[in-house]
Amino acid sequence: MKKLLLLLLALPLILAMGLYLTGNKFILTAFARTYMQGHRTANIDDHQAFHTRIIKTAKRGEWPLHQDYKLNALPESLAEDVLKNDGIAFAVAKDGQLLAEQYFQGYGPKSKTNSFSMAKTILTLMLGAAIEDGLVESLDQPLIDWLPEFKDDHNGSKATVGSLSTMTSGYEWVEHYYSPFSPTVELLYGDDVEDFVLSGTFTKPPETFFYYSSASTQLLAIVLDRAIKKDNPKATLSSYLSEKFWIPMEMNDNGIWHLDNRGMELAYCCINTNLRNYARLGQLLLNDGQWNGKQLVAESFVDKMVRPVMQENYGYSTWLYHEHDPGYYLYRGHLGQYIWIVPSKNMVIVRLGRSRGADEQDVEASLDRYVDAVVANY
Repeated sequence: MKKLLLLLLALPLILAMGLYLTGNKFILTAFARTYMQGHRTANIDDHQAFHTRIIKTAKRGEWPLHQDYKLNALPESLAEDVLKNDGIAFAVAKDGQLLAEQYFQGYGPKSKTNSFSMAKTILTLMLGAAIEDGLVESLDQPLIDWLPEFKDDHNGSKATVGSLSTMTSGYEWVEHYYSPFSPTVELLYGDDVEDFVLSGTFTKPPETFFYYSSASTQLLAIVLDRAIKKDNPKATLSSYLSEKFWIPMEMNDNGIWHLDNRGMELAYCCINTNLRNYARLGQLLLNDGQWNGKQLVAESFVDKMVRPVMQENYGYSTWLYHEHDPGYYLYRGHLGQYIWIVPSKNMVIVRLGRSRGADEQDVEASLDRYVDAVVANY
């Protein structure tokens, strides 16, 4: 009995050593940062468990308030819906002014939470800025100009920079957030995200197949990182985001970006800021890339972002629902992080949450429901 007890006590150590020696240490990291913290997946407050880099702001601005602005006074049915489905913050901006905002579950105006895949849209905005700066040639520039690691990859050698943003590059991937053995989990919790995605392959001809892939966005981040470092070796994705957007948009607080253990931004996810700053990022798209009279991203680039490419609901890292009445497009992230842009109503809506709650059963319907509820009340 004593030997059996010792063996049972030793099993976790043996398992941990086995994962470490077989190059699967990321599973231990994932377990420590999720299950041991009471979660089944990454969570909106997990920046404390990662290395991070600051996205600096300078002059801190505040949005003008609409004449009908109300704090913590959403229509009762809408507030109940948000809370019932595990939301933590909700905002509505109309005509360039903040109209309503409400916070739940102990969160408030200064709470910084994880964007998850809303960062994909932000990274594509950064790509647009880099093209304007002449750092990247165009969306059609061959991928191997920046990632020569794929020059001998039959399909990868034909892919373009833009195809990484439209999820049509043909890069082989499995997008899954809950299995500990998923490559998506290794992408988040592994030591070296650049080495990991550069070791992959392109198994389909580019621009013939749509597959939503966080790895594709991370490859795009490597392109952008190399481009900005060619111009300024000390630059980082965080400093470029600060220079091109955070500072000129007068964000009201510094942002935070998750890093891997080598100091690379986890660019397919994991920008952290507050509700009002997320709303500003929505307003930037609604303004066709303009902020306070300055064109931060070319209007023509934003126009491309919000037009379908191969998938009717997806453009350049932007989700599209033009067929809905009223039509909208959005930034969209894991666990229900959303920034809706509703052009016909000159409106931006933001929902942040710890999870999607019951909406997980029909995400697409819930997107329409929130828009309809806001439009009906405002």
